[in-house]
Amino acid sequence: MSIKLKIILTVLPLIITTLLLTGVSSFFSASNGITGIAQEFLGFKAAELQKYSESQWLLLVENNLTERPSMVSATKGAIETYAGSIIRSSTELIIAFDEQGNSVMQTRDIEIAPKEREALLELITARNTELITPRIGGKERVAKGFFFEPFKWYIIAAEERDTFYSKINQITQRTIIILIAAIIAAVIMLLFFANYLTRPLTKVVATMKGIITDNDLTKRVAVEYHDEIGQLAHTFNLMVGELERAYNQIKSFAFKAVLAQKREYKIRNIFQKYVPEDVIDQFFENPESMLVGENRVVSILFSDIRGFTSISERMMPDDLVNSLNRYFSIMVDIIMNRKGVVDKYIGDAIMAFFGAPVKHDDDALQSVLAGIEMGDGLVEFNRKQRELGKPEFKIGVGINYGVVTVGNIGTDKKMDYTIIGDMVNLGSRLEGLTKKYRQGLLISESLYLKVKDKVPCRLLDTVAVKGKTKGVRIYTAKKSLDEKEKKIWAIHNMGMDYYYKKAFNTAVRYFQEVNSVLHDDYNSQMMIERCLEYNRNPPPANWDGVEIMTSK
Repeated sequence: MSIKLKIILTVLPLIITTLLLTGVSSFFSASNGITGIAQEFLGFKAAELQKYSESQWLLLVENNLTERPSMVSATKGAIETYAGSIIRSSTELIIAFDEQGNSVMQTRDIEIAPKEREALLELITARNTELITPRIGGKERVAKGFFFEPFKWYIIAAEERDTFYSKINQITQRTIIILIAAIIAAVIMLLFFANYLTRPLTKVVATMKGIITDNDLTKRVAVEYHDEIGQLAHTFNLMVGELERAYNQIKSFAFKAVLAQKREYKIRNIFQKYVPEDVIDQFFENPESMLVGENRVVSILFSDIRGFTSISERMMPDDLVNSLNRYFSIMVDIIMNRKGVVDKYIGDAIMAFFGAPVKHDDDALQSVLAGIEMGDGLVEFNRKQRELGKPEFKIGVGINYGVVTVGNIGTDKKMDYTIIGDMVNLGSRLEGLTKKYRQGLLISESLYLKVKDKVPCRLLDTVAVKGKTKGVRIYTAKKSLDEKEKKIWAIHNMGMDYYYKKAFNTAVRYFQEVNSVLHDDYNSQMMIERCLEYNRNPPPANWDGVEIMTSK
């Protein structure tokens, strides 16, 4: 917003407010005066008519003629004649009503509607003598009435509302015209003075734009006034002189900054294909920390294509590469959409983790959802494979949750941002167990404890992976279950409870119920065989339900 406009917007409301207050005050004063005069004149006519009517009746009374109908009728005629004589316009009306609301006298012919008669009857009954606004003969009117007791007449002297207020309407129109003309004149004068006051500032702005457009720091502003605006122009000239001296140094710094930005952009473009973007950000913020590792609780995901060797033998190399690229594209998108980091590709396997370098409150849940969605994504991938006449893929996903060492492992010449530790090895072993347990997804007990309230899980076994003696419970999971699956998974988990309590006969019944619903369910069949075997050959007293795995 320009200064000129600000001046106008600041001063104009003050002028308009003053004009409005003056105009409105004058309008109300004139309106009240005219309205008062009109009301007094209307009241005067009603009062004069009342006086005349009373004087005529008094003559009858004094001459003892009130009982003679002819004389009473003549008096009524005299009143009607007098009423007609005081009418001054075609819109005026004097009318009298009896107590039943019937018109008994009127100065001109009008037709009174039934609704109008009902309203008038209320006025007659109340004998209202105040200023009233009845509707008579289809016209809104301003009226003054009085009740004439000798004839039981309610007499009204009325004027049409539009005529009564016509002078006020004229005053209103003239007031509005005067106010509009005054405001227009004020705006014109304000524009003139605002332009006069801001002209030096306009020249300063024009000079500044010229400097920006032409990069010519030799331009100066002419100092016109010896006031604050003149001081501003002088100060501007001094500032431009200093900028001119510093210009070469600024260009040098800017050139160096552009080179640095381009180098950073190139580095990011190259390395973000190999290293997560968050790691690159961390490197630029603190390069010295890049070889320092830290312990972090993360989810570790491994996935592998089952029987990949036999698949590769049946496909041409270019078809195999195309299929792998489509497969990796789907899986990597799922992992990254769930805030995971793809660590590396190990042949046809994928290693990823959740919780580093950026930690999220729901990393555990996101890793499980990623594993489930990878299975869903494989369905779409295989549909495309069938359309292309290519072999379908089957995968296994194993996910563990625990403390690992995370950081850039290597030297300043070659490093990888990765994770290492025992929890990583367990994640890899879980992926291998998906084949044995014929599941697309296996998760560890530590991960189950983090997500059990958010996704349904099914306990499958307690295993000690190769090289370990301590057992870990393993589970599979889904995003959601239908009613049948909810019931069967709950029954299976109850059967596992009895199994670990060595109540093998009871456990068998639960597993048999599961297998009767989920036909050819490998896991319930496996547990049935184990329970029957343990019934024949009971386990030792220190048995804890752990199955020792001798291979991956």
